[in-house]
Amino acid sequence: MKKIIPVMFIYAALAFLPFNYAQAKNAGEGNMKKILIAYYSHSGNTAKIAKQIQKHTGGDIFEIKTKDEYPSKYNDLLNQAKKEISDGYKPALISKVTNIEDYDIIFVGSPNWWSTIAPAVASFLSEYGFSGKTIVPFCTHGGGGVSRCFDDMKKLRPDAKFSEGKGFYQSDASENEISDWLKKLNLQ
Repeated sequence: MKKIIPVMFIYAALAFLPFNYAQAKNAGEGNMKKILIAYYSHSGNTAKIAKQIQKHTGGDIFEIKTKDEYPSKYNDLLNQAKKEISDGYKPALISKVTNIEDYDIIFVGSPNWWSTIAPAVASFLSEYGFSGKTIVPFCTHGGGGVSRCFDDMKKLRPDAKFSEGKGFYQSDASENEISDWLKKLNLQ
């Protein structure tokens, strides 16, 4: 009986740990997929989702940051974003992923700006080669859904394989919603 209680305690403690889908699926196979979660977030919504994805996958996280910050006033931001998207502008980024070749699966997150990805995400996708990599797109929105976000990512990276993306209303995703999506992805 004394041996059973510690074992039961260990199982109970393990039940509350975040489940790492990619690592668990490949456990014992010697084929651990390396995951990166890259995201741009202006208001913090996309960052919250990215951190939830990181919690569940155990992947590395990378925040896409522009050299010049966007305006904090909403109307000024809308005007600038609309012009940049219309012009196909890709802003300069201040940081780089130095070991992009090490990653097998790359989650790419963006807010939905004018029915597409933020220009910073277009810059990120344009700066690297993604041949042989799987991109998992996700976006946050205020009611516009994913619109063209995922299709526009695919146009920028025809060399990558794309997995099923997910749109999130602002940052209102539950743990279960994110967990269920990640389970369906079958990251192997």
